[in-house]
Parts: sequence; structure tokens; C-alpha cells
Amino acid sequence: MTYPADNTLAYMDQGSYLGLRALRRGPVIQYVWIYERGVDMDGLRRFHRNLADGLLGRLVERSVIPFGRHHWVSSGEPGGIEISAAERRRDEVWDFVNERAEVPVDPEHGPPWHIGVQPLVEGGAVVTLVVSHTVADAGALIESITHAVNGTGRDLGYPPGRARTRAQALRADLATTVRAVRDVPAAVLGAARIAREQSAELSESAKAAAPVAAVRYPQRAVHLPTIAVRVDQSEWEARAKALGGSSNVLLAGIAARIGAITGRVDAHGKAMLSLPVSERVAGDTRGNALNTITVMADGQRAPGDLSEIRAGIKAALGELAENRERVLAPLPLVPYSPKFLLRRLEKLVLKVGKPIGSSNSGALPEEVNRPDGTPADFFVAGSPEPGLTAGDLERMGGRMLVAAGTVGGAVCISVASWEPGAPNTKEALMQSVKEAFYDFDLTAVME
Repeated sequence: MTYPADNTLAYMDQGSYLGLRALRRGPVIQYVWIYERGVDMDGLRRFHRNLADGLLGRLVERSVIPFGRHHWVSSGEPGGIEISAAERRRDEVWDFVNERAEVPVDPEHGPPWHIGVQPLVEGGAVVTLVVSHTVADAGALIESITHAVNGTGRDLGYPPGRARTRAQALRADLATTVRAVRDVPAAVLGAARIAREQSAELSESAKAAAPVAAVRYPQRAVHLPTIAVRVDQSEWEARAKALGGSSNVLLAGIAARIGAITGRVDAHGKAMLSLPVSERVAGDTRGNALNTITVMADGQRAPGDLSEIRAGIKAALGELAENRERVLAPLPLVPYSPKFLLRRLEKLVLKVGKPIGSSNSGALPEEVNRPDGTPADFFVAGSPEPGLTAGDLERMGGRMLVAAGTVGGAVCISVASWEPGAPNTKEALMQSVKEAFYDFDLTAVME
């Protein structure tokens, strides 16, 4: 199926790109599949080729106009699959996963994504796909994987990079910029309105974001300790129903409970849950079609009753629907945001509290668990941020991300966490995660 070749980046995608350049780091999405019996390399190579036919087969081309709108261009043929020469033991899988997360992806210079394979001593193999979050959010990635497995590519009609002469680029980008400028006055008013409404919160955030006098190990890059969890789908759904919630609410409850155990709560003992809300529609070409809601949750109460969290999520979704246009009004200002402001905004946003990301992709197409054409034995997804240092995390007040998707009869969950002053080891996080799942009376396989 052919879609219109409007290759102008959405404001959200341009903001993601500009943030990446300002901070010199940015999140990626990483999918991991473990094949205990080995992987079909012919099937995986076909999958690899097909991934370039759609939303992953593109790169950002900057406007030739300062503060202009950037464009998507075709990324061309993908590079090869990187296969490790030496085998590893099964208990070394996650070392390989961390190493692959560090292999660069770049939404402008490429590659926008890559696949790596690690053969195992026992005869199995690990496959991992890492994607720039600027190019694709979870919804775009799930769609891309489904098309790649089925061989139903999506022709976006994007031109190759640097296909325009400078004169053509100037004319086209000037016209796009002139059209975009019409939205700026309303965006300025919208931003001013939001600033007035949140002035007290931003003031406190600015104070909290002041330079930290003593930051330990500021230059040491770190991997957030991460635990992969697998729960039988029927058990998960039964537990959610018994506690008065849904699958999404149960994940939020578990995130709040882990936050309570690790101390990632406010002065009242409440966890600040940040839940992404997908706004992706049929034929969408946005890399990031997302919004976000925030819900305060009691992690002590959650294991016995999810109704409060369920009500909080429902109310937040209703508020988002009511205020969506007002919240998004400042987006046309994104191209005019200088790097220093983007760096400052990150500090302000992250210092508002101690957010816990709780992201549930829900029921995934079975193709998501079949990169080589056959079902993998283990699947998990995460969102690491290569280049993040211990100093960054201390200034942010730490980070916690809980993500889930349901496929192959199981709910597959990843929990990543780093807290200032905490041990920040996999062993310590494993104990906290085990305690949380025990409190919810859930049987889980963890590694």
C-alpha cells in the first residue's frame, strides 16, 4: 500500500531529534528475543531486509533554513546483521544485551536501528533489535515488526537523502517555514498560559534543578540494573480482575509497589506514575505518536486493591482528552528551541518529582515474537539510554522504568531502576521486584 509522501517531521519528532542533539544522548527501544534451540538465520535475514520497508527505513534530514522544519528521507539498504564470533553462556545473555544497547544508532547519520545475534554455548541464540526512539516509538516499532515478519512492506515514498539541489531545498524549506510561522503566535499564547498555570511548580523545579555541589562519579556511564520478568497471562489477568483492575492497572500497581519498596515516593508515600498514551492512527507516519498522563498511586495499598489507581488513570485520561489541544498548543515553537533551553527544560521536568515510567503495550501481535518466522522462547522490551552517566542520574533524582507487553501466552515485563545512594545492583533490584510480585501473589520467572 502506498501512502502520501509528506515527509515533514511532526513537531514531536523534531523535538525528539533536537533533544537528542542538545543532550548528546537519547533513549532507544531495545527488543530482546531468546531462542533456546537456536535461530533460523535465513528467516532473520529476511526480517532484517523487510524492516527497512516502512517506518524504520528513514532518517532525519535537517532543513537548510535555521529553525526550519526537518524532513524524513529514505535510509536506503540496511547494514548487515552483526553476529558474535564467540559463543556465550546462557547466564551471560544480559551482558550481551547491554553491549548491544551501546552500539550507536543515529536518526540523522544512521544507522537508525541495528540487529545483533549472540550464539549460546548450549546451542541457542539471543537476538536483539535496537531502534532510535526519534525514528519510532513502541507503536511504530510493533507495526514495523509485524510488516517485516509478514513481508507486507509499507512504501512511504520518501526521497533519498540530499536529493534536492540547494536552490530547491531553499525554496521548499522557506515555503514550509512561512506556513509554520502562522502557528507561532497561538503557540506563544498557549505556552504563556501553561507557564502561568504551572508557575509555582516550575519555580520549585528550577530551585531543585540548581547545580548539585557533590555529584559522585559524574562521568561514569552506567547501565540501569534491569530485571526481565515473565508471568502466565491467565494468572495475570485473573489477579488483575480479583483486585478490581485491568492488565494496565495491575502493571501500574506493581510499578507503584516497587517504587514504595525502593523509596521512590514523595513525602506522602505516593508514587508518581507516568503512563504513555498512544495516539497512533491508521496510516500514521509519526515516529512518536504519544501523549502522557501522570497518576499518583499508593504502593502500600495497591497489592490488596487496585480501584484507587484505576480511578486515577480514568480521571487522568479524561483530563487529557479535555485539555489535549491546550497542552499541545506550544508544539509549533519546537523548531525555535535553542539547545541550552532544551537542556534546561530536561532538568526542570525531571526535578518536578520522582516519576516512575509504567508502559504497557498490551496484547502484541504474535509476529512481534517471531523475528525469524518462529516463536522465540523468551521476549522482553526495554528503553535504555546509552551515554547516561551516574552523575546524570543523580541530578535527575534517579530513574525507574517498568514496561510490559503480552505475547505467546505470557506477560513479558522489564524493570529498570537506579536510585541515588542505593546499591544499584541487579541483585538488590531483584530482591525488590521479587518482593513486589510476592505481595501481589503472582508467580513469575525472573532473570
